[in-house]
Amino acid sequence: MERGEGSDSSKYSGNLSKITLTRNMDENPKGISMSPTGSQGSGAAVAKATLSDLEKMISESPSTDRVSLKLAQILRVRRSEVALLRLDKGTLRFIFPPELRSAGVLPLTGSAVAARTAATRTSFISNSFMRVKHVSLFESVKLGATAQEEDRSQEQMPIQKIMSVPVSLTAGSVIGVAQVSRKGLDTSVAGSDFTNEDLRLLEQAADILARMPFMQEGAEI
Repeated sequence: MERGEGSDSSKYSGNLSKITLTRNMDENPKGISMSPTGSQGSGAAVAKATLSDLEKMISESPSTDRVSLKLAQILRVRRSEVALLRLDKGTLRFIFPPELRSAGVLPLTGSAVAARTAATRTSFISNSFMRVKHVSLFESVKLGATAQEEDRSQEQMPIQKIMSVPVSLTAGSVIGVAQVSRKGLDTSVAGSDFTNEDLRLLEQAADILARMPFMQEGAEI
């Protein structure tokens, strides 16, 4: 799997076969202001979870909601900052959050970060995402009545930081995309920067996600 690297302004090159990202992964600005609800990630008070916990769920045929919550705990973000997309008939469809399942599809030839992630099989990371031209569909979603209070506090907040990785079978074919973000009015309140280690963790989680029943094309969600 390729990985884009780079600085505070992360961007794709015009050629989708190659992504050029510029971001300084070694710098973590001091004095980042955290949300009052917690001290890690985007400020969410989350339970600790590991990749082993995620892998144990495979045999249970879990829902996308349960898996996304576990993924949020592993990466220390809110569940509302997790997105899962599945490749169906050559296009990407959201399978989480459920509010976006009817939002239409993302063509792999499009400019959306998820589409480029799948089309190029390349991971993407940006800690200054507001500077990157992107589709704001995920940010504008209105959460359903069952959403937790801490998730609702982030409703329709802009994405400030994001990681996007392809979900691939062992043979190498891409079957979807997993994204984790940090939302907020600006970067100072969105939480700490994502690191290379965070990206590796999400890539490892994506390997497990590829084995989840709901990631298979045509599977019931």
